[in-house]
This record gives sequence, structure tokens and C-alpha cells, in this order.
Amino acid sequence: MHHVAIMNKKWKLIPKILSGEKTIESRWYVTRRSPWNAISAGDTVYFKDAGERVTAKADVEDVLQFENYSEKELRAILKKYGARICFSSLETAFDWCAGKKYCILVFLKNPKSITPFGIDKTGFGNACAWIAVKNISQLKK
Repeated sequence: MHHVAIMNKKWKLIPKILSGEKTIESRWYVTRRSPWNAISAGDTVYFKDAGERVTAKADVEDVLQFENYSEKELRAILKKYGARICFSSLETAFDWCAGKKYCILVFLKNPKSITPFGIDKTGFGNACAWIAVKNISQLKK
């Protein structure tokens, strides 16, 4: 399975993935959304900043999912994984994640820059931040 993770350009996370500083991509949701139950070890994640082309990819080493966690459990998740997610601080992370019910942690390995390419998000919604497809060629422009 292939995935496209659409990143917030202001946060400059793709260079951190490529340097190996960011080894976990996290998604925090109020409701279950992609890639919940749709991503596994061995999959490939392609990365693009919003409004830009796909510029990087990484293999999925492991996936953890948490749901309906307590404040104490959230703090434990952030303490254990926050640095590898590249949150600027635990309190910033807590503020960002508080109120969300679902957490997906995607452990990355073998990050690489790739020749940039555009994608066609038709049918996935303008605001979607994660797309899962059988093969990336389905999305390439």
C-alpha cells in the first residue's frame, strides 16, 4: 500500500524526516480517519507539503494506534514518542493533541528525497491530509 502524507509547510518537517531527526509521523484525530487501520509495516509513505509536489518517501517500519486515551495516557505517549515526532515541546504537543480521541504513530525508516511529482487529489477532498492507495501511480499527474 502507498500513502501520501500532506504536511504543514510552515513546520518544515520533510527536511527533518530526510535528516533522520523525525522518525515518527503522527496523526491525531477526533474521529477515525485515514490511515487508521489502513497502514502497515512494509507500506511506503510519500510526503508533500500542502500546495507543493511530492518530494520524499520513507518505508513504514511499524504502526501504533491509540484510541480514547486518558490525559495521563496522552502525556505518556507524548513523553515516550514526542521527540521522535519532532514536537517543539511536550506542552505544545499536549495543547495540539488534547481533545483528540485517535492517535496513529507511523514509524519511518529509509527516508529518501525523490524526483518531485504532482498528484491529483480528485475524489479525496480538498482538505484531506492523508491519502491511501494501492499504488502511487494512481495519483501521479
